[in-house]
Amino acid sequence: MQVRLVEANRSSALVRLADEAHAAMCLSQRELFAVIADIDRSELWRRDGAHDMAHWLWMRYGLSDWRARRWLTAAHALESLPVVDAAFRSGSLGVDKVVELCRFATPEDEEALVVWAKRVSAGAVRSRGDREIRRRLEDAHQTERARYLRWWHEDEGRTLCLEGRVPAAAGAVVVKALERVTAQLPAVPGGDERPGLDARRADALVAVCSTRIARDADPDRATVVVHVPLEVLTARGANAGVRSEHVAGDEPGCVLEGGGVIHAETARRLACTARIETVIEDRPGRIVGLGRTSREPSAQMVRALRHRDGGCRFPGCGSRRFAHAHHVRWWSGGGPTDLDNLVLLCGFHHRLVHEHGWRLRLAQDGTVSWFHPSGVRYRAGPAPVPLRA
Repeated sequence: MQVRLVEANRSSALVRLADEAHAAMCLSQRELFAVIADIDRSELWRRDGAHDMAHWLWMRYGLSDWRARRWLTAAHALESLPVVDAAFRSGSLGVDKVVELCRFATPEDEEALVVWAKRVSAGAVRSRGDREIRRRLEDAHQTERARYLRWWHEDEGRTLCLEGRVPAAAGAVVVKALERVTAQLPAVPGGDERPGLDARRADALVAVCSTRIARDADPDRATVVVHVPLEVLTARGANAGVRSEHVAGDEPGCVLEGGGVIHAETARRLACTARIETVIEDRPGRIVGLGRTSREPSAQMVRALRHRDGGCRFPGCGSRRFAHAHHVRWWSGGGPTDLDNLVLLCGFHHRLVHEHGWRLRLAQDGTVSWFHPSGVRYRAGPAPVPLRA
């Protein structure tokens, strides 16, 4: 009898230790969520080459994109859900149930939902969240509109403006396609501007159209043509990420066929993977010669590059979608189009290099080092924290 009592006491002590450790873990996770919300509001993720807070989380802590976005949603939602917050802090609700509740709970019904969530599985909470969200989408009402689409240039040719309306059924197709791509496409870095949802939708529209052009049966008619002065592609300092006064502002503009102009650095980024056709003109603008050369990696080389790099080489990114082969050493300065001079970059980090002053260096052993525009080397991942005694 005494032996059984000792074993029972030991078992109870172990369960109590597990409960205490779980409660401490939940409290630490809640504190982490609070910090996540503060970092997001302060936009501190910008300085680490991330395109939003969820991107920063999965780069820094190795989370999946799905989990990072759920955590971010919960981090903000908990600020207005005191009952769910208290249950999380005490450990009576674990992180999996909390992040699912935060998808649909409101201050009016959270108390009843917490009682219910304690007695069901995390899967049941997730299923209810899915049903709640679908019901809200199905309740949306769209009004039929006469369809049209117009575009024009503004800002001295630097901006293309779009305006249009389509019937609701067609609009649902457009919205769904853009939403799907928006969720997958890295945002274009916006400097000091906030790269919000509207900016990501604009990027998604460009991505959808780019995919359509790439699949066109008549590539010559589908080609987007940019007229670039030779000095732009051969300028010293054109190596991506190298800033100089010449690169920064006093270079000639590059003209898009059909209207519009782009900055020289944008043209250099496009030239990383573009087909280059040369048209030689004299000073009055008369064509005196034609030629063609290609700096675009072959399909075989791109396959090998994707196999070697696996995804975007920015630390912690690894994105495979919309990835481009980037010349580490600018090809007009003698940089070859071969695997020793190419790295795979997603569209977001490709723009960081060309338009936003970041630099990278590819070592002989294949290691890629990244540097902020200030020249400080970028270190990925969380800083080590000394263990408490």
